[in-house]
Amino acid sequence: MSVRAEFDEWATTGRDRGMEERHWHTAKHALARMPVEAGQTVLDLGTGSGYALRALRERDIGRGYGLDGAPEMVRNAQSYTDDDAIGFLRGDFDALPFGDDTVDHVFSMEAFYYARNPHSTLEEIHRVLRPGGTFYCAVNYFTESESTHEWQSRISVPMTLWSRSEYREAFREAGLVVAEQDAIPDNEVEIPPESAFPTDNWERRADMVDRYRTWGTLLTVGVAP
Repeated sequence: MSVRAEFDEWATTGRDRGMEERHWHTAKHALARMPVEAGQTVLDLGTGSGYALRALRERDIGRGYGLDGAPEMVRNAQSYTDDDAIGFLRGDFDALPFGDDTVDHVFSMEAFYYARNPHSTLEEIHRVLRPGGTFYCAVNYFTESESTHEWQSRISVPMTLWSRSEYREAFREAGLVVAEQDAIPDNEVEIPPESAFPTDNWERRADMVDRYRTWGTLLTVGVAP
């Protein structure tokens, strides 16, 4: 199944809102770190329901664009957003529909690993960013977070599994300066006591702690020179 077909199905069954609820636990912390200023332009790559741009509008960004590969996701995001300063479009991560040096910041939450060619995507991000612009890339599917690896078996599209160092290397190869890399813990998911394990989803409490508290969401920040 293609990425488009997979996430069109998610959108039509309401799973886009579920993603928003789950990802917000750590997304809000990543968004709070972004050095956005009033009037700037932000691209949300793999926008889903568009929640990140709605949150950033509270910080008075001038224009927000949410790009997604699934038309149904785009339609849903637009229907959830009553704001003329935010627009949503269907697009390819490897051929961003923006001119050179036209975007101040790019944000992506739990979407980058779906890029068909992640190296090409990083080059495209570098191309559209203005000098000094940033790319905030947040993922919870990465090599060190072993308990997330089974996610690939639950989805029909291929995913890129990189380590922390591979993310840094790929950013640098694309011409982005790595300004920060950090693990943002999810402190909102409740972890039951040891006596409650195994649960329906977890065999060991240690694995759940590893997933949500130790590794959480990997945030890699690149800056366009």
